[in-house]
Amino acid sequence: MKIHLFIIIVLFVSCNTIPEDAKNVKKTQYLDKVQSDVSINTDFEQFKATLNREFASKATSPLTEEDLKIFKSLAFFSYNKAMVFDAKVVLTPKTNFYGLATTTSRMPEYRQYALLQFKYKEKTYELPVYQGKDLMHQEGYKDYLFLPFSDLTNGNETYGGGRYLDLRIPENDTIILDFNKAYNPYCAYNHKYSCPKIPAANNLPFAVEAGVKKMH
Repeated sequence: MKIHLFIIIVLFVSCNTIPEDAKNVKKTQYLDKVQSDVSINTDFEQFKATLNREFASKATSPLTEEDLKIFKSLAFFSYNKAMVFDAKVVLTPKTNFYGLATTTSRMPEYRQYALLQFKYKEKTYELPVYQGKDLMHQEGYKDYLFLPFSDLTNGNETYGGGRYLDLRIPENDTIILDFNKAYNPYCAYNHKYSCPKIPAANNLPFAVEAGVKKMH
């Protein structure tokens, strides 16, 4: 009887004891998540700080003289994890360059580089991303991609003319779409600038509550 009781106790303890390697795995996963969150928040804070420095400097600010005098900070949405996507890059290599309409008579030449496919709330969306003909030959911009987009926040929380995202050509067939880094075109702050308009194909039928808000 004592032997049976001892066996039962041993089995019970064995079944309820978490192996050290399992503990380490859980700890590693937890630490990875914490480090990832810290990295994301740091990256977002750097993005905000960089934009605010640019707008506060007379040498780089797109603001009018009147607005620059009273400028404190741009308005941002809080960081929104739901607005970060792993998008599939579907190349469209046979597209031609064409003049992209702007807020002035200027017509810079762009071509559709790829389609970016991502899922949001169980639905798949697709956004064309563009490559500028002039920028392709400029140092530091050879791999630059331009993503203009509009969404349901435009005219309310954000600039009515839509917003932009800067991307780089990825090494594989996926790319991180982080709408927390969405920013307004310069013409949102000053009419002297010429800004590409948002193509109809780049309209999103949901609210992108991330990135820069409108100024006024």
